[in-house]
Amino acid sequence: MQKSYDEIQPQPTSLRFFTLFVVLSQILGVLVVVMVGVWMGHFHGGFGWMENPGLEFNYHPLFMVLGLVFLYGDAMLAYRVFRYERKLYIKIVHTCLHAGAIIFAAVGLKAVFDSHNLAKPKPIPNLYSWHAWMGLATVILFASQFVFGFVSYLWPKLSQNARELYMPLHRFWGMAIYVMAIATAFMGMIEKIGFIGLTSSLQDPERLLTNMLGLALLCLGLVVIYVVSHPDYKRQPLAEEQTLQLQEYQE
Repeated sequence: MQKSYDEIQPQPTSLRFFTLFVVLSQILGVLVVVMVGVWMGHFHGGFGWMENPGLEFNYHPLFMVLGLVFLYGDAMLAYRVFRYERKLYIKIVHTCLHAGAIIFAAVGLKAVFDSHNLAKPKPIPNLYSWHAWMGLATVILFASQFVFGFVSYLWPKLSQNARELYMPLHRFWGMAIYVMAIATAFMGMIEKIGFIGLTSSLQDPERLLTNMLGLALLCLGLVVIYVVSHPDYKRQPLAEEQTLQLQEYQE
């Protein structure tokens, strides 16, 4: 009888809760995106485009959370989840998820700038708050991280020695920018709640939703950072990859 792949590759005891944490991250990620969608769609009139700048703004929190929180987190988790796949395939998944995050972030930025510039009777100033400054810095760092990572590890790709030297920086900034994205999302929520003047009563459905959203966002960030930083969850090179690395060193 042929053995399954999991039987051929025995799981360390330390990976016992790995699947649980990954599934939890996906449940929390979907919950966060859905709750932001309900918040903007149900409590703030739905979604529109440039003909209705007020409703166009509602795409901003939805797309920024979808891109820079959910997809970004999944991109970092890819190397943990697909630990037994060839590294090239994981790189492609990692890159595609990051590219999707950049696209959603770009549309989210357009939505907020349009909602300010096209506001009636007069435009609203841009980049006036700490949330805006932090958000712009996060997007710029994220895009820079994407470019440096693409050039270093996918195409045209640096030498093996250079890639190994850069990897600690790549990992550090990957997690640091993700933490910045989570923090920026919290600041945006607080700013929005201040603008609309929510009551302090938990009987207010919108107040209850935003509290649950904040809790889910915090838990999502903690779970993703825990899985990505846990040394026992780190992907180990496959045998064929170790052979290729030795060949590159010898060239």
